[in-house]
Amino acid sequence: MALLVGAVTYYAQASDLGWSAVEQVNQFSRQVFYARYINWAVTFPALVLSLGLLSGISWTTIVLNIFCAWFWVLSYLAAAYTASDYKWGFFGFGTFAYIILVMSTINESRESAEHLGIGRDYLILAGWVNLLWLLYPVAFGLSDGGNIIGVTESFIFFGVLDALLLPVVSVGFLILSRKWDFEKLQLDFSEYRDNRGRKPLRENKGDTATSDPS
Repeated sequence: MALLVGAVTYYAQASDLGWSAVEQVNQFSRQVFYARYINWAVTFPALVLSLGLLSGISWTTIVLNIFCAWFWVLSYLAAAYTASDYKWGFFGFGTFAYIILVMSTINESRESAEHLGIGRDYLILAGWVNLLWLLYPVAFGLSDGGNIIGVTESFIFFGVLDALLLPVVSVGFLILSRKWDFEKLQLDFSEYRDNRGRKPLRENKGDTATSDPS
């Protein structure tokens, strides 16, 4: 789903859609692609959910990380649409949420994954994600934030980051998952999924109630 959303948002940007002109501090206007932030609002939580389910952390931590991802993206969106220097306040709030997200996915989630015997694979995936996430604040500060690089340069910068993020991580999941013990990971959402593949218990004929012939 996240890959499909990313394809649609990049189609909109390539078609010169999904943007609006925003006044900058220097009184000039800049073309801000809000379609880019729609993509991140789906992609970042999807990555957080995938890493959380893989590591085996609690649903409370997963929901908190998803909230941090949304807060990060929405804060940057607010910063991009702020015409004054107050935009850096929104940038600071979003970056703080990003730091919380990094600490959770690298420390707590990694320790949980090690207990499941997949610490190495999780570290590869989470390390790649966090390495690319580290560049997003830099790219934003140079483009929609500081207006230092042009629209075309920012499109290329973010395009490379987005192309290396979700598609590469998705392929990584497919390759590394071939040796995972899914029963040990317990990637199920109900007791019915957990019972699939087990032999049904034999009924005790002595406990079977007989029907009344009348």
